[in-house]
Amino acid sequence: MSGKLKISVAKYKDSFAFNTAVNEFYIDSACEEEHTECTSAVRHRETGHDITSLQPPLKSTENSEKGEALKKLRDYKINNCIKCGLSKERNLLVFGEGNADSDLMFIGEAPGADEDKTGRPFIGKAGQLLTKIIESINLKRENVYIANIIKCRPPGNRNPEQNEIESCSPFLREQIDIIKPKIICTLGKFSTMFIFNEISNAAGGESIEFEKIGNHRGKIYDYRDIKVIPTYHPSYLLRNPSAKKDVWEDMKLIRDLLSKYI
Repeated sequence: MSGKLKISVAKYKDSFAFNTAVNEFYIDSACEEEHTECTSAVRHRETGHDITSLQPPLKSTENSEKGEALKKLRDYKINNCIKCGLSKERNLLVFGEGNADSDLMFIGEAPGADEDKTGRPFIGKAGQLLTKIIESINLKRENVYIANIIKCRPPGNRNPEQNEIESCSPFLREQIDIIKPKIICTLGKFSTMFIFNEISNAAGGESIEFEKIGNHRGKIYDYRDIKVIPTYHPSYLLRNPSAKKDVWEDMKLIRDLLSKYI
């Protein structure tokens, strides 16, 4: 029997799951108490305690072969990276976290202020929403793996520049190579463009020109042996709540794909 941890996916009826989705990820308030990955940073911010000492945990993966490989990648290749100017401004590098043996990987854009302080991806308001999105298909945040293209926060949360993406993307490629997910969900423009470029640059790969997320979401793309499903970034959903119904459709697509691997 393989030691790989498989994800449990509930076979909801669409009507019930949609109601669950409304109850869960349509709520943009602070995360619930049991979501410890969110509340720790919030509590520290409210009390004024120093949180820069919190390192991005790999506790759910360190005991596995893939987890050990990720730890070596982080500790020996990335933690002291000075390949671009973002290294001069960062508090903590944001490597990624989750289950290294997961079939599902989420890839975002870059860390924000909360992530820069804690070294953990997606823990601000957008991250709290991402947690609810993940839970809407009966998964837990710790069941999946979450990373960004850029490992350091761009000043003022500006868009990452091309030289920054080029400097940081080899690390993301290594993370993907280690985890070997069955499915990647790209969150927003930049992670989707990255995967499209990877597909286009592969030997015999299809050339895909990025248009806008709305034109690509709801579709499945092939990247090596991985199924890629683009969707809106959670921060976009905070500004455009009406798009959440589209993300729910994308999550159902992911749920159905995952069920084939169990």
